[in-house]
Amino acid sequence: MTSVGECGQVVQARTNPYGTRARKRPKRERKLIGRPKYDAIVIGAGPNGLAAAIVLARAGLAVLVLEAADSIGGGARSGELTLPGFTHDICSAVHPLAMASPFFRSLPLRAHGLEWIHAPYPLAHPFDDGTAVVLRPSLEETCRELGTDGEGYRKLVGPLVENWAGIEEMILRPLSVPRDLALGARFALLATQPATRAAKAKFKTEQARALFGGLAAHSVRPLESLGTSAIGLVLAVQAHVGGWPIPKRGAQRIVDALAGHFRSLGGEIATGVRVRSRRELPESRLLLCDVSPKGLLEIAGAEFPARYCRALRRYRYGPGVFKMDWALRGPIPWRAPECVRAATIHLGGTLAEICRAERDPWRGKVPERPFVLLAQPSLFDATRAPTGNHTAWAYCHVPNGCDADMTDAIEGQIERFAPGFKELILARSTKSPAQLEHGNANLVGGDVTGGANTLAQLVLRPTRKFYKTPLKGVFLCSASTPPGGGVHGMCGYNAAVEALESIET
Repeated sequence: MTSVGECGQVVQARTNPYGTRARKRPKRERKLIGRPKYDAIVIGAGPNGLAAAIVLARAGLAVLVLEAADSIGGGARSGELTLPGFTHDICSAVHPLAMASPFFRSLPLRAHGLEWIHAPYPLAHPFDDGTAVVLRPSLEETCRELGTDGEGYRKLVGPLVENWAGIEEMILRPLSVPRDLALGARFALLATQPATRAAKAKFKTEQARALFGGLAAHSVRPLESLGTSAIGLVLAVQAHVGGWPIPKRGAQRIVDALAGHFRSLGGEIATGVRVRSRRELPESRLLLCDVSPKGLLEIAGAEFPARYCRALRRYRYGPGVFKMDWALRGPIPWRAPECVRAATIHLGGTLAEICRAERDPWRGKVPERPFVLLAQPSLFDATRAPTGNHTAWAYCHVPNGCDADMTDAIEGQIERFAPGFKELILARSTKSPAQLEHGNANLVGGDVTGGANTLAQLVLRPTRKFYKTPLKGVFLCSASTPPGGGVHGMCGYNAAVEALESIET
């Protein structure tokens, strides 16, 4: 992390691994308090852990949530990463899947302080000639935006937008049967295609192809791979169905609202408690773990059969990310005016360029010109920065565990489409994959999606048991289970439903 010195230069600042200003951690981790016995214990107070805890508490169980960090949130936290008064999202920033989550929609999160903000445009994708293609909230307006490719976009995305409710459960619940079998089959056929094939088959212009390629790049896989169209399609549909919102005052507000609702149901949360073994825990009927397969092995591996341990060790993690945050003295000076109205910006140029950038990390190479995902929340949320100042958030994909410094490469990509950006920097924060994992053990090697989104692991993750483990009453509920990464809580919801069924039978 960095701050500004007396002469205005950017200088290093001390931070702890959790992304907040350095403070002393207690010499001893907090002892568990409350009831001597719980019906259920949840390890991890991220969105999935809290979602699982809410489901269990709503069923009348006495639930304790344990969090290793000093604060709750996991992948949805906020803090002053650069300068006082500047609020930055430590991991996730824009949340299309939160709007897609039927579980989140069922909760009174607004009553607990969560307020969503929608930018005029969910996404803008600029090009070197100073133009940009825009993903608009309206399907019809996006089709007009794409000109000659508008009809191709309508045919690709339109049926899914019109019938999202019919395939929502299929996407968010493992191996669910869609209400409309024909629609489900259509989605599956499209989703399993490589993004490059879908882009070239459906679109003629470079603008439309690059737009879809950037959406598919959220899969963190080479775009020539099977299944990369799935995430591109879901994100495109969500722009028209629920939007790509940002939470007012930062991502922390999502987990704070979840925690507030959980506590209103009688649940308890203890932070600063790192669980290293199941034997450390109070007695309970259920244990749900919002941890990676690696973390699950550390907690209960000694009790698992060898075959299950081997399966967890075979689980594949994807590329890591190198993440940056900036405190800025003004808004980013985009050459394309459309970018000022979008919360999310994809910086990658053409489809071919995006493909190269996403292929390299899988080959163990650092991309020379990375595909950069950038968010500029302070343009639409004045609470994020002092008056007249702004924040920006961005990351690029790098090999898992990579220690390369991508600062110049990322800032170079921004400067390419927004000349003068660097002159606005008051302070910057950088986090390598190792630093991200140090602050959140679930981000193995800097993988923010809970595991590689290979076609097999999109469906079967981390094993064919999904949430179940060989131990009675022990379940996995992290992003390493279906439906995978993103702030939606459905991994926790699905696991908790299965856990409740296990004690009812």
